[in-house]
This record gives sequence, structure tokens and C-alpha cells, in this order.
Amino acid sequence: MLNSDQTEIDLPPTHSESESVFSDCGSRAGGTEDTAGVGLCAQSRVAEPGEAMKKDLQHLSREERRRRRRATAKYRTAHATRERIRVEAFNMAFAELRKLLPTLPPDKKLSKIEILRLAICYISYLNHVLDV
Repeated sequence: MLNSDQTEIDLPPTHSESESVFSDCGSRAGGTEDTAGVGLCAQSRVAEPGEAMKKDLQHLSREERRRRRRATAKYRTAHATRERIRVEAFNMAFAELRKLLPTLPPDKKLSKIEILRLAICYISYLNHVLDV
């Protein structure tokens, strides 16, 4: 899960980004014991990495941004949930189709391909009955 501080894409800052954040802090503090400078430095460390990361991602190609977004745990869990729902709906549709097909014995377990083949044969039979 994401904290309020984190952006959607959790990537470590590059060396140049971390240097710019800390070099900026050193220049503000000026090597003295000024607490106001340290407070500003702490604030800039919290605010700047997310903005720098967004600027860094803007120069990437659309495909590369998509790959990085898909690599996040949040995206993977959401995708897995959607896939699980899709497979459940798919299996329910096969179960409903299975109930409509006549077999002996009626409770015989059929595979998905057997259900489809039996449905094709049954539809052909029903068309033949209607034509006669």
C-alpha cells in the first residue's frame, strides 16, 4: 500500500537527484548550527524527490512509463484481482451452458472443450429439428 508521501511509482532516486537535494541542503545550512536552515533542508527533502521523480519520468517514452507503472506491487495486485474476476465469470458462463446441455448421466463432469463441442452438436440438432 502507498503512504501519503509516496508517489504511484516507487523508484529510487538517481545519483544526480540525491546529490542535488543534499547539495542544496548544504548550501542553505552553510555549515553552521542554524536550526532554521536545517528545518528548510528537511522540508526540501520531503517535497523535492516526488517532483524530481515526476520530471525524470516525463522524458521517458510512453512504453517505458507503462513498463515502470506495471512493475509496481499496487498494479500487479489490481491486475491479479481483475484476472481472477474474469476467470470466475468465464467459469460461471461454462457452468450455465453445461446446465442447458443434455448428457447421460446428467451430472457428468465435462471439460470446457467437451462443453463447447456438445453445445455445437446440440445447436445443430435443434436446427435440424426446426427444419423438419
